[in-house]
Amino acid sequence: MTLVTVIMLSGTLSLVGIVNAQAAQGWWFAFIAAGGVLIYFVGACETNRSPFDLPEAENELVAGFHTSTRACASRSTSWPSTANMIVISAVATTVFLGGWLPPFPNVSWLSFLDLVPGWAWFMLKTFLFLYLFLWVRATYPRYRYDQLMRLGWKWLIPLAILNVVVTGFVKVLL
Repeated sequence: MTLVTVIMLSGTLSLVGIVNAQAAQGWWFAFIAAGGVLIYFVGACETNRSPFDLPEAENELVAGFHTSTRACASRSTSWPSTANMIVISAVATTVFLGGWLPPFPNVSWLSFLDLVPGWAWFMLKTFLFLYLFLWVRATYPRYRYDQLMRLGWKWLIPLAILNVVVTGFVKVLL
């Protein structure tokens, strides 16, 4: 639902078009739709990593695949969730933080930031989201099933719908 607000603000489904729309407006969509970024981030934390790794929470003391396999085989089972975090961070960078553009590309006195290549800005912003993922993992305790359902159904979904409605009203008024 939060990506719907980005599509409404940019008027396109193209990721390049979304980045160009942010450049044309002079603001990242993270500033315009800050609630959407928060909802996206909480929803994106559901990547089978703590605090939302409910299937793994039942066997915290000793997990069978950790004790019955070699270290390399055991480590290879966590690669998909790490790749998922990288993809989610890259999408968030593209749709909320202006992708490969420097911060505030339309501000003339920040033109020295254009010396840094676009891929470096993209990697830096992606690593920022990855850092936030790791920070949440280290900070918050694991949720129970009922807490996660309450968070999703009573808070995130209504806030996402409200975010779409408010963005629609603002888009019509402007």
